[in-house]
Amino acid sequence: MFRALKRIFVGRPLASAEQEHQRLGKAIALAVFSSDAISSTAYATQEILLVIAFGGSSLALGLSRLVPIAIVVAVLLAIVVTSYRQTIFAYPSGGGSYVVSRENLGDKAAMVAGASLLVDYILTVAVSVCAGVRAITSIPALHGLASWRVLLCLVAIAIITLANLRGVKESGRIFAIPTYVYILILSILVGYGLARSYGLFGLHIATIQGHAKTFLTATDYKAMQENVLLLGGTLGLFRLLRGFASGAVALTGVEAISNGVPAFRRPEPRNASATMIWMGVILGSLFLGVSLLATHIKPIPLEFGETVFSQMGRQVLGEGFMYYVLQVATALILTLAANTAFADFPRLSSIIARDGYLPRQFASRGDRLVFSNGVVVLAIAAGILVVVFGGNETNLIPLYAVGVFTSFTLSQTGMVRHHLKEREPAWQRGIAINATGAVATLIVMLIIAITKFTNGAWVSILVVLIVIAIFRGIHGHYARVGSQLEVAPGYKTRRTNHTVIVLVGRVHRGVMEALSYAKSLAPNHLVAVSIVSDEEEQDAIEAQWSEHQIDVPLEIVHSPYRELTHPVLDYIDELDARWDDDIITVIIPEFVTPGVLTGILHNQSALRLKTRLLYRPNTVVTSVPYHVD
Repeated sequence: MFRALKRIFVGRPLASAEQEHQRLGKAIALAVFSSDAISSTAYATQEILLVIAFGGSSLALGLSRLVPIAIVVAVLLAIVVTSYRQTIFAYPSGGGSYVVSRENLGDKAAMVAGASLLVDYILTVAVSVCAGVRAITSIPALHGLASWRVLLCLVAIAIITLANLRGVKESGRIFAIPTYVYILILSILVGYGLARSYGLFGLHIATIQGHAKTFLTATDYKAMQENVLLLGGTLGLFRLLRGFASGAVALTGVEAISNGVPAFRRPEPRNASATMIWMGVILGSLFLGVSLLATHIKPIPLEFGETVFSQMGRQVLGEGFMYYVLQVATALILTLAANTAFADFPRLSSIIARDGYLPRQFASRGDRLVFSNGVVVLAIAAGILVVVFGGNETNLIPLYAVGVFTSFTLSQTGMVRHHLKEREPAWQRGIAINATGAVATLIVMLIIAITKFTNGAWVSILVVLIVIAIFRGIHGHYARVGSQLEVAPGYKTRRTNHTVIVLVGRVHRGVMEALSYAKSLAPNHLVAVSIVSDEEEQDAIEAQWSEHQIDVPLEIVHSPYRELTHPVLDYIDELDARWDDDIITVIIPEFVTPGVLTGILHNQSALRLKTRLLYRPNTVVTSVPYHVD
């Protein structure tokens, strides 16, 4: 039944030879790896305004600084995209910041980059899904769903998880259409809105402020009045820097393409580089367009309630069909932005696992040639964040910008070292590009860490440090185990005695088969052991032993409290004291019944005993199954 359900939801297994056919073309790859970055256009403007138009500032003052901040973010985007193109060609095997740091800056820097990226991907899923659900509940007809946002977020994560378990190519096909629909409808919003704002073709548009009381709900209008958004205020340097730090979230997900280069069709670097350029152009132009449009329409940023994006959509497109297309497309792109993390988190965790810093299960591909363990772990971690933060993306955003720019800085610094070592053609130009990127992203990282430290950035820093500690612990464990398992030249195993114990409760066919198997091992010592709780049980097993004329010595162990595991362990300890240098094999006869449900009725005590014996040195546990038709 489990296998059938797995085939329905996940699909048929794919052979390793089919991996080449699962690679992505540029059109699908843009949707898979860029949805996170492009989706930030739906909330980055709002995040800037929530900082520079609140708390002593005003909406008019904040809007006057919005476009300059957006231009600085766009310039930073251009620098980062250009820098990561260098990374794609230098390290086509993928891994992005982690691999660049490992190869050029050492293991410690690699752990910082890897931990920052993994934490960022988990936060990306949580933020994207929460923002997508908020876009849905911003539709006036669906305001009532706001109280169910946590459940809606968890359902969305479950759907995206199932889609990704079916394979990267298949999930890309599913999510490509919403991504391109969003790009198209947002282009219409920006183009048509700016045309009306500048009065082109005889078109005109009114600002939201002029009729806020009728435009907003009563709750949103009260929140607007409480924050004094329309008049007066001051805007200092620190608040401007905080606003810039909030807008810098538009760059989250930019590194995803460099992490997933092996997923592209051949030639991988060239296709990945072209996709990176298209992503930068689309993201930069749409983000600047939305910010410019906002200065004309003057939307009112609200921490709760209708989003800035929804307000602008209603004002430009009206409340008809196109507005609903915009909101649905926004909700889908925001929700599906999590797919970028689902594409990159498992791939990056597999590389880190191969280096011995994560459990090796992360390096294994599932039935559909995806790193399914990473997919499941990412979904669980993001779901926990959604529940803890109540499905509110505004509280989550300050947590993950620090990790993004930490990985950016390490990657660009590592690329500078790479150019100095390799001195490939045009290496001086590469150094100039990557050094500029490293300095720029370092400055942004410091701004974000300082201005948003008390707002939650400290949590992200702490979590990254915890993940690094986990990396070190896992790597140390693998190193210790590896050194103990290593076979030195001339190594020979010591000669040991072999003692075999057959556990019996009563004599039946399964016990007879187990005794026969035990004899075939030709041990130095063979004994059957029965655990009894009273003399009546002892008499019964001894009578059966005599009746069937079994020639294996039977030893009785009394357990007055009717417990099995501890008496067996104590008995084995006695045998260790009786015979030196021995390997003890414990043979357990077990029934195997045709049905799964009937199997529950047998062998439970044997399962507990095997679990305990697994951790006992010099002890082998063997189950001898007897199949009952």
